[in-house]
Amino acid sequence: MSLPDSELPRTEDEWRVRLSPEEFRVLREHGTEPAWTGEYVDTRTPGMYRCRACGVELYPSDTKFDSHCGWPSFDDAIPGAIKEVEDNSLGMRRTEIRCARCDSHLGHVFHGEGFTPKDTRHCVNSLSIRLDPSTA
Repeated sequence: MSLPDSELPRTEDEWRVRLSPEEFRVLREHGTEPAWTGEYVDTRTPGMYRCRACGVELYPSDTKFDSHCGWPSFDDAIPGAIKEVEDNSLGMRRTEIRCARCDSHLGHVFHGEGFTPKDTRHCVNSLSIRLDPSTA
C-alpha cells in the first residue's frame, strides 16, 4: 500500500536505505533495467501496478499490453499519477515518466507508434513498479 506522506523519504540518502541498490539506481538515478529481464515483462495477472518507491497506484493491469519491447508497456495511467519530463539524454529527445507523488523514475512514454487505440506506450521498468494482485 501507499506510504503515508509523513513516511516518504526526504533525501536521497533516506531513499538509499529504503530501496535495494538496483531499485535505487533505476528509481532515483534514472537508470534502466536490461530488456527482457524484468519480472513484469510477460505478467498477465489482474491487479494494480503501484510505484515501488512510495506505493501509490499508477497503472491498472487492464492497461498493460504486449509491445515486444522488453519492458512492461501500458497505454494509460491513473489520472494525475504520472508526470512527464523532457529527457534529452543519450543524444535523443524522449519524454521521461516519473511518479507524480515521489518523483521516482518509471521509464519513458512514446506516442504515435500505433500499438493501441490510445496510440501511447508507457515503457516502464519492472524495478519501478510492484503488482498488487486483485483479490476478486
